[in-house]
Amino acid sequence: VQLQASGGGLVQPGSSLRLSCEASGGTFSRGAMGWFRQAPGLEREFVAAISWSGLTTYYSDSVKGRFTISRDGKQVNLQMNFLKPEDTAVYYCTAGRREGIAKFAGWYDYWGQGTQVTVSS
Repeated sequence: VQLQASGGGLVQPGSSLRLSCEASGGTFSRGAMGWFRQAPGLEREFVAAISWSGLTTYYSDSVKGRFTISRDGKQVNLQMNFLKPEDTAVYYCTAGRREGIAKFAGWYDYWGQGTQVTVSS
């Protein structure tokens, strides 16, 4: 399975960005998809995840109320509003093979190449 992410860029604080990620090349039946991010010098951290059905979503406390994750089959989107400088990071799309949903990186099986989001004035 290959994950291709897009939509990153340089924006000012308070702006919005929409990240998209599409899976191809295999199957991961009933697995969750999600986003993690990694800022320079820091560990990769959970951002958001969505179940296969789209009915269950998880968010980190730092993005809750500002980011919205959505899914259409093998495509997952992350709408990011009211961006802050501390949201600056490389954002990674991920997908899991197993049924269920989780907030920890070890649960997921496939990772995209990452897309840079920079929030700066």
